[in-house]
Amino acid sequence: MDELSYIGKPIPPRDGPVKATGAAEYTVDITLPGMLCGKILRSPHPHARIVNIDTTRAERLPGVKAVVTARDSLKIKHGFVETPRYPADQYPIAVDRVRHVGEEVAGVAAVDEETAEEALRLIEVEYEELPAVFDVEEAMKPGAPEIHPSHPKVSAPYMNIGGKTETSWGDVEKGFQESYLVREDRFAGPLRTHAYMEPQATVASFDYSGKLNVWTSSMGVFIKRSKLARTLGLPFGNVRVLRSYVGGAFGGKVDLFGHEYIASLLSMKCRLPVRIVYSREEVFKAARHAQPLIIELKTGVAKDGTIVAQQIRTINDSGAYRGSGVVIIFLAWGFAMAPYRIPNLKYEGYSIYTNNTVHCPQRGHGAPKMRFAIESQMDMLAEELGVDPVEIRLRNARKPGEILPNGDSTKNYGLIECIQRVAKQTDFASRYGKAKRDEEKGSTIKHGIGMGLTSYFGGSLVYPNSSSVIVKLNDDATATLLTGALDMGQGVNTILCQIVAEELGITMEEIQLVAADTETTPVDIGSWISGLTYVTGNATKTAAEAVMKKLLEVAAEQLDTDVGQLEAKNKEIFVRRAPERRISYREAIAASILKRQGDSIIGEGHFRTMRTEPTHPSLATTKGRWSENFASDAQVAEVEVDIETGMVKVTRATVAHDCGFPLNPLLVEGQVDGQISMAQGQALGEEVLLRKGRVINPSFLDYKIPCSLDMVENHQEHVITEKYEKGCHYDTKEVGEGLVSGMLAAIANAIYDATGVRVKELPIYPHRILDLLEEKEKQGG
Repeated sequence: MDELSYIGKPIPPRDGPVKATGAAEYTVDITLPGMLCGKILRSPHPHARIVNIDTTRAERLPGVKAVVTARDSLKIKHGFVETPRYPADQYPIAVDRVRHVGEEVAGVAAVDEETAEEALRLIEVEYEELPAVFDVEEAMKPGAPEIHPSHPKVSAPYMNIGGKTETSWGDVEKGFQESYLVREDRFAGPLRTHAYMEPQATVASFDYSGKLNVWTSSMGVFIKRSKLARTLGLPFGNVRVLRSYVGGAFGGKVDLFGHEYIASLLSMKCRLPVRIVYSREEVFKAARHAQPLIIELKTGVAKDGTIVAQQIRTINDSGAYRGSGVVIIFLAWGFAMAPYRIPNLKYEGYSIYTNNTVHCPQRGHGAPKMRFAIESQMDMLAEELGVDPVEIRLRNARKPGEILPNGDSTKNYGLIECIQRVAKQTDFASRYGKAKRDEEKGSTIKHGIGMGLTSYFGGSLVYPNSSSVIVKLNDDATATLLTGALDMGQGVNTILCQIVAEELGITMEEIQLVAADTETTPVDIGSWISGLTYVTGNATKTAAEAVMKKLLEVAAEQLDTDVGQLEAKNKEIFVRRAPERRISYREAIAASILKRQGDSIIGEGHFRTMRTEPTHPSLATTKGRWSENFASDAQVAEVEVDIETGMVKVTRATVAHDCGFPLNPLLVEGQVDGQISMAQGQALGEEVLLRKGRVINPSFLDYKIPCSLDMVENHQEHVITEKYEKGCHYDTKEVGEGLVSGMLAAIANAIYDATGVRVKELPIYPHRILDLLEEKEKQGG
């Protein structure tokens, strides 16, 4: 690593200056000639049949240029998952029925916002209200209102089943019988929002040539193009999705959303650009939020704490449509089986329809809730057994080279070293249980320390399954990098330029980046599944290597030597044993154009994770490979709890993580900082509150998120298990999602260490702590 010039170095983000100066153009900043203001009419009912929609008065209003309803659409459904088992189940604009408050019913485009709002008020919709159900367990019961028919391939005595994941290995019942101790607990993770600063926004412009141009705040331009083209009935080549800066997403801007479809449909109808921007209240009331999860966990262990058997049942409220519900119940299994060795396991997960808003991924997509449950129970088991919490984790943590039940390998897994390093750094063994030993008499402030860990995959097979990159040299030996990757603030553009600079021996300033345009850049997987740096990064490395290979071949011809005798440095190529024989990059490029039929030296790179696997694993059975790389981490949280008020303050966080190797340590540290903050919010206060399907805290005044003043002091330890080498692809691991989970669990365990009460339902509100303390006191605890 010391021999590298750019990889492994803390290089600031390329887009830092434009963002800091306000020059960055987000979707909300885009203005086109003749652009109209778009607005969406939404259902006021959680469940109703649409009897009639009359748009006559709205269409006659001066300044209104277009009104659309389902009558203007092709009535093609879409879904986060679209497979033979789980076909699309949602119209982008309601056709004959609404299933949640806020569902899109109509759209208008007008010359200004006031006219558009008035046009919405003039649209008359006749509804026939239907019975609704909002509690996920009530929705499962026989006789509950039917939102959708239960999945035909799931044989279970429940209503409204959107999907099921089921898997097992070993003999779970025998394992429980042989266990020294068996615990059963129930945990719950609530509905949360992503709290991205930039709201949902789209600009659509359909011209008379039949081309639809779209700018939208998203996580990937190619998935958006695919879904827009299919639902609008347009050829892929007639839909161009272009990059704009993205003000946060955290999983909440993957899928096709109603505003993107309606803005496009309006523009197609009136042949003028249309912009739709959500208010913050609309984001809370109508956009998609993170998937809630109930986890029923039964674990049997030997006397020394070794896991013998585990049984897990998860229940997901997917909302009114399937959303990513069937994905989270699959992923939750993976987040349970990857960190610890479990010889006997039975898992079943249900995704259930309710009349709540549709739900989608959020950073970690199930891992925070699953690790909160498992890590909390691990501490409970350790306490009952009289085993140290660190030791019980070390006894069960998977080692490098283990083959997981689905066929994946842990390869050079660093989890054990993460546990050891974070425990040593915090002096965990001597400090855990100190509040109980000292009883901290005379003070209402109690101190606690807790640990949590997780493992997270890096890249999987999701449309479009691969990334391609083009690197081309200009006549002056500067380079242009063309990639479909979309940087949402995580720094991927900087990483890709670091790779090109490293491989070609040029400076970062000599690389121009063209990114995220479906018409001019190659296909890219997008900024999700924690695979961008791995998949697109390796495609970039391959493209840059192809450029260098061409340069060396041309230089070898010009210098009359073998490629193997050459070295490149400072934009010159020379013979290793006769360095006076040399040629500049410029001269090599000119020679290539002259003698190689105009080849100006262009390199292509393509990369697909799990290249020998035909498809992604089964969401229903978990069979099939999932990922090539597993990151791991162990984290410790230190807290203060005021037992008079129930208020919790996280005072310090310590993280040891294995991300393979940090391509850019500065960006890695930023990711860790952000995830600690997010975990703090999820642990202590973030929850979208619903009443009969309606959000009742639709603003940041009532939905509390950590701010800059709440940032937690933290210490980070890098566990290096990989290296970057020229001539081969690299196996770096993710660092953008998994760390939320370990810290969330660590905070919960630290609160127990401080107070002696165990909260099993997130968030850990002060009143929950006080209620448990009161109950403990009544029981003589």
